Amino acid sequence: MNDARVRLRYLDQTIGLLFPGPGEARPYTLLPHRLLPRRLVPRAWWHVGGKVMVPSGEAGIETYLREVLGTPVRVALHVRPARRVNRKPLLEVHAPDGPVAFVKIGDTDLTRALIAHEARTLDLLAGMPLKTVVPPAVLHYGSWRGLSVLALTPLPVRRGPVPGSLLADAIDEIARIPGLRSPCPPPLASRPPGLLPQGRLFAWHGDFAPWNIARGADERLLVWDWERFGTGVPLGFDAVHHFFQRALRRTDPAAAAMACLAQALPILAPFGASAAEARLTAIRYLITLADRHAADGHEPLGPPARWLNPVVDYQEVLV
Repeated sequence: MNDARVRLRYLDQTIGLLFPGPGEARPYTLLPHRLLPRRLVPRAWWHVGGKVMVPSGEAGIETYLREVLGTPVRVALHVRPARRVNRKPLLEVHAPDGPVAFVKIGDTDLTRALIAHEARTLDLLAGMPLKTVVPPAVLHYGSWRGLSVLALTPLPVRRGPVPGSLLADAIDEIARIPGLRSPCPPPLASRPPGLLPQGRLFAWHGDFAPWNIARGADERLLVWDWERFGTGVPLGFDAVHHFFQRALRRTDPAAAAMACLAQALPILAPFGASAAEARLTAIRYLITLADRHAADGHEPLGPPARWLNPVVDYQEVLV
């Protein structure tokens, strides 16, 4: 089954979950088109292509959001990709005068736990005098029909390159945030003792990927998706994660993991790491990521024996 068909099947499930009816069906449009479905939006007169009919009525998610946000709303749905263990319904919420919220719906035990953790994290950040990082604010966190609902302020995203100095400043500021434990802390006892560098530990965003950040108009960094925020890691985990996710767009997981090790020093030099510290931090990051996937019961990169073990085994010889 191709990607478009899988996305559309999940979209049908999401519509049934969020718009249970009864009520007169309203027309929506898939954008950019049905063969590349990414968003489902209320249909406008200028839209081309076929209609997707979505039930209206007081039992739907729009009624709930209208009540908690205090304004009439229409929603657009993100058409989610397949095979992601943290996949969940995502909604853009629009009032008559423009966008008012970005909403995450927790519909599984894991996504409910991640959303709850993100809500706590954002409440923590709201009380901190951040200078570089701009997170969203929580507008509402509650439960509807057994689903978790987290409504966040929409960030004014501008796409484009992010200067390396801004990335480093943001990573350093996040690293010094105190507070919450990760929802799925990595099992340290499972790791080789030689790969656990000693010293001060820091916080990390947990998914500091290119698609979760954007340069703001005021030259600060907009950062969203705080579901994996955690503490107790070496300084620079977010930098290695950012590099690794970019590398995965160009090559396979094994080559991307090897690249993390090969480029560890330039990745982590802005944070004062020596060559040995950088190498061990990169290895510990890769092990932590594999631990996360194991805890989630999902292997998006394939078995660790194929992409992680060759890097770890080589490192153990060095240390």
